[in-house]
Amino acid sequence: MLNTLQRWFYHPKYFRYMFFILFLLSITINGIILKKDGSSYILYIFCAIFLGLGFYNLSPWVIAVLAFMIVVSRFMLIPEPASGAGIFIAYLFTYLLITFITVGLMKNLQKVREDSIEFTRALAKALDSRDAYTMHHSENVATFSAAIAKKMNLSNELCEIIHIGGLLHDIGKIGIPEEILNKPGKLTNEEYNIIKTHPTIGYDIVKHISTFKENGIHDIVLYHHERYDGKGYPNGLKGEKIPLLSRIVAVADAFDAMSSMRVYRKELELDHILNEIRRNKGTQFDPHIVDVFLSLFETKNEKRSEVLIRKE
Repeated sequence: MLNTLQRWFYHPKYFRYMFFILFLLSITINGIILKKDGSSYILYIFCAIFLGLGFYNLSPWVIAVLAFMIVVSRFMLIPEPASGAGIFIAYLFTYLLITFITVGLMKNLQKVREDSIEFTRALAKALDSRDAYTMHHSENVATFSAAIAKKMNLSNELCEIIHIGGLLHDIGKIGIPEEILNKPGKLTNEEYNIIKTHPTIGYDIVKHISTFKENGIHDIVLYHHERYDGKGYPNGLKGEKIPLLSRIVAVADAFDAMSSMRVYRKELELDHILNEIRRNKGTQFDPHIVDVFLSLFETKNEKRSEVLIRKE
């Protein structure tokens, strides 16, 4: 129930639908069914609340006009012992107050949400800045992952979640010594084992954030290096036992890693990268996700591919 309510607040269109449904229902009940029985006036109050929640980002004048329509409907369809301009103005003031209070609450909620995303992006940039050769890696992985999710027709909510997860997927590298992260030569087995601890380090950092557990970001951080054939780390999950969002990020992560210049090599050619991803289809990567990812480049619109491989 709490997750559903949170999803509604993050997607105001649901409140817009409820506003129109309740407004029509109020007119129907009071104008046709109950025929001016005042017992259903509460519906108009909910109309004002849903108006503020659903249309918080519109011009105040537009919101005021819609609130005026609510008051006119109530004033005409629900009889009062006393009537006149004074009663109408009192109703208008009350409903405008209810509406704009909910507008303010919704704006504050959206601001907190936007600030949270900006903080996540700033954290990802701070992480990437530890290695000049992988600058913007987290941002790129987030962008590629969201592009794959959108192509798979996942919901806007999941696309947003996977974008945030992409920004945070390597947060565990905060706990990896820089001399290992930036080592120009081949890593020793011991050093590679230290690198392989970054998913669990990252999970330990974010595991106390309950929202991340509920929406799948925990899984992205912990499982983005699992392989489809079960030979990945940290838990050796196989196939569809690996969460879907983690499988998507795994492809995006590998693509950006190969297309970025590293301290030990230059960036690779796009055709070579795509062939490598294709070659590891069904072993390292989920076959369906690989097909979806490759389809992003199978277009005559060159701008689309340029957006995918653009480096800031």
